[in-house]
This record gives sequence, structure tokens and C-alpha cells, in this order.
Amino acid sequence: MISVKNLCKSFEGYTAVDNLCFDIKPGEVVGFLGPNGAGKSTTMKMITGFLPPSSGDIQVCDLSFESASLKIKQKIGYLPEGAPAYGDMTPLQFLTFIARIRGFKGAEKDARIDQVVQQVELQEVMDKPIENLSKGFKRRVGLAQALIHDPEILILDEPTDGLDPNQKHQVRELIKNLAKDKIVIISTHILEEVTAVCNRVMIIAKGKLLFDDTPNALHKLSKYYGAVTLHFSYRADASELAELEGVDSMEEDLKTGRVTLFPKPGEHILHLVTAHAQRCKLPVDSLFVEQGRLDEVFRKITQEVTE
Repeated sequence: MISVKNLCKSFEGYTAVDNLCFDIKPGEVVGFLGPNGAGKSTTMKMITGFLPPSSGDIQVCDLSFESASLKIKQKIGYLPEGAPAYGDMTPLQFLTFIARIRGFKGAEKDARIDQVVQQVELQEVMDKPIENLSKGFKRRVGLAQALIHDPEILILDEPTDGLDPNQKHQVRELIKNLAKDKIVIISTHILEEVTAVCNRVMIIAKGKLLFDDTPNALHKLSKYYGAVTLHFSYRADASELAELEGVDSMEEDLKTGRVTLFPKPGEHILHLVTAHAQRCKLPVDSLFVEQGRLDEVFRKITQEVTE
């Protein structure tokens, strides 16, 4: 388990992390969200031992950095932002170097390298200089080095940065599989990452923890949660929709042709909206119940502290 108590970090009078407190248990995939400069990467660096805190306490598996720094680092796989590597090395040379640093030799070293190469699909670039690889492949090399010692805790700073949609899907599936017996913390500003892989969301801004709950709880904070949105194939009079029983208000976007109906508290209006659209032959080409818009919730939560 990771236990963080009253964690603070200041740089020359600037407070980057301000009194963070949280616990993380095995099996949790935590999405660590926040705007640029929120303190995400600084927090990750303190949890991994790369930065000492200004004050507060971090316990990892009941160990503290003051007395067991090396033991903690042996339990952690870390993909930092930017994934620095030796550009003149090939992925094979780099992963061999990392494996040896981690203490692996001989057949076990080769087996570890083979396993992570298969996991992140690096086979086609193993003998090319890292500096010549695409941003996506460089990111995968960074992910491979974080996994090579099969850590109990995996801390990933922007793990899908630079990856194409297929690669993002592959990495997310890998993370979900790894999370079965590990703690996984993902620092990201990509909201879709949260719903794709995380079972817990923490949002920080200006170093303060503003939200800590499930992705579903985050969705429910959206004013759009449970609303019904229709898209018209051409402009039509939608005013009668606002008069339906159970509808509290209506929002119409003339640019996109979307109409969103907000239900009164406790009301379900999908069947009423569908029946009215069919009865009046409205030019509806899509109709769905909103699950909540995370971009709207994210702005609302973070702007309260940044304004």
C-alpha cells in the first residue's frame, strides 16, 4: 500500500504540492488528473523517491524513504514524463542495461527482456538507435524499462503520450491486465484515459487534492449526467420537447444541431422523448442518454481553485 500524509513540496517560495493526503491499495488503478502545473509530476517524483518532500510523510509497503529508500525503489516501476533514454543505444542495449542495473543476469535477464518486448510490442525496432525511433516507440521503450523487474507498484506519467489510437488501446489493455495484482498510478491530463483504465480518480490543482472517488462519481458531477441529447439531420422546431412532462430545461446548439433535454430531479425522460420524436416525425439521426461530460466537470472542479 502507498500512504501519503500531509505531503508538501515548495520550490523557492512556490508551493507545488500542498498538504496531500491519500492511501492507495493493490488492485487500484488511480488516474491522477490536473491541469498543467497542478503538481502531478512533482507528486509522482516524491512517491518514487526522486524528489524529497519539503514536509509530510510517504509510506510504501510500510517502509519509509528515510530508512528503506532502496527497498522501496526496487518495488516501483516508473515511467517519467518524456521517458529519457540513451539515444545512441538500441532498445535491446538499453533494456539489457536496465535489467543489469536491476540485478538480473544470464537467462533470467534474457527472459525479462523478452517478456517486456512482447508486452509492449517492440520486436521490429529492437536493433534501431532509440534517437531514430518515433515518439510512440520511444514511449514504449520507456514503458518496457518500467516493467522489466515486474514491480509491485507502477507509476506512469503520461503513458500514452505520442501513441496512435491503436497503440493507446494496446497500452491501456496492458495496464488493465497489470492492475490485477499491482498498484498502478497514471498521471495524465487526458480525460478519456480515466474512463478507459482507471477505477479511481484523483484531481489536483495548485497542489491541492480536489476530488477523490470513482470515475462514475466524477461523471455524476456533470450537469449533463442523465440528460437526453438528440441530433437533428437538418434544422427543425424542437420547442415542444421542452414542454414534455419530466423535462426541466432544454439546451439547443444551432451550430451542431444538437438539442439536450435536462430531466427534473428523479425523472427518466428517454421514453417520452423517443415517443415524441417518432410521433412528430422529427429528423433525429441520433439520440442518447448522456453519461456526463468530463471536460465540463474537470473545468468546474479545477477553476474553483485556480480563479
